[in-house]
Amino acid sequence: MKKIDIYNHVLPPQYLELVKTHSKDAGIVKRMVGLRMLWDMEARAAMMVEKFPDVVQVLTLSQPSPEMLGGPEQSPEFARVANDGMAEICRRWPDQFPAFVAALPMNNVPAALKEMDRAINELGARGVQVVTNVNGRPLDDPEFFPIFEAMATRHELPVWMHPFRPGTVNDYKDEERSKYEVWQVLGWPFETSVAMSRIVFSGMLEKLPALRIITHHCGGMLPYFAGRAETLWAQLGSRSADGSEAEVLKRLSKPPIEYFKMFYGDTVLGGSASALRCGLDFFGVDHVVFASDCPFDPEGGPMFIREGIRSIESLDLSPDDADKLYFGNALRLMRLRRLGKQ
Repeated sequence: MKKIDIYNHVLPPQYLELVKTHSKDAGIVKRMVGLRMLWDMEARAAMMVEKFPDVVQVLTLSQPSPEMLGGPEQSPEFARVANDGMAEICRRWPDQFPAFVAALPMNNVPAALKEMDRAINELGARGVQVVTNVNGRPLDDPEFFPIFEAMATRHELPVWMHPFRPGTVNDYKDEERSKYEVWQVLGWPFETSVAMSRIVFSGMLEKLPALRIITHHCGGMLPYFAGRAETLWAQLGSRSADGSEAEVLKRLSKPPIEYFKMFYGDTVLGGSASALRCGLDFFGVDHVVFASDCPFDPEGGPMFIREGIRSIESLDLSPDDADKLYFGNALRLMRLRRLGKQ
């Protein structure tokens, strides 16, 4: 069965050089430089041919995103370098990497809209990627609305949403930074959940019902905490001093939990079948897509692909449901009939 890995990461060599030059996070640079299959695409393509001939990968840019590397004057060029690099990878190895997702300079919205159009219309990108916050600013900030509006109504393609929380965000106020990489292991699912919540309660999905957002790590905390979220947010405003947030519920046409189910989740759960079952129960089989997070695993590439497939197979899904997870939902989201040699 052909499988579309819809969320995995690359750093095109030219963009990797920008990261080395402009990133202020030494830990991120160390991690990216040391992960060969993130930027050595010849080695990665060979690994795919040898180990996973039935898998094709839709490429997304690894962190740091363009707006993390430079101000609004620099980030548009950084995004162009990233997108041109990913498009070149797809041209060189179309059988393994038949499509990519565009990076945007989110700290320059007019330039982001132009780059969106260029990447989709000229380079063939099948969507765009955003980070859960734009250098600390929430995605529901009205300044960013035109980006989501354009994807929902003009391009009719999905938005890939990737979490980010730096190690400099401490876990306790008396400490300088997060310890034990809690900022990433637990912080990133939290960031995803917060961003989803802000999108829901700001009314973005009410205004843009055609918007499709793919959440990394299967929706973060939401599937696991669905019961808590549904019952406590049904009482929104009861815990605030003035109760003004109760008005938010009146502006939504359906219960908050129903908007959360409008998102899509991927299967990037470290190979946990029980977590995937939870995600499927929450989103429904039509809103979950196969993905690997390659190459960010202990083996530097193959492990998350292999374990992701194993987690799906262990659930004994019907052939129709397995088809949806492996390729059907991805094709529908990207508005394609086929991808690569599928």
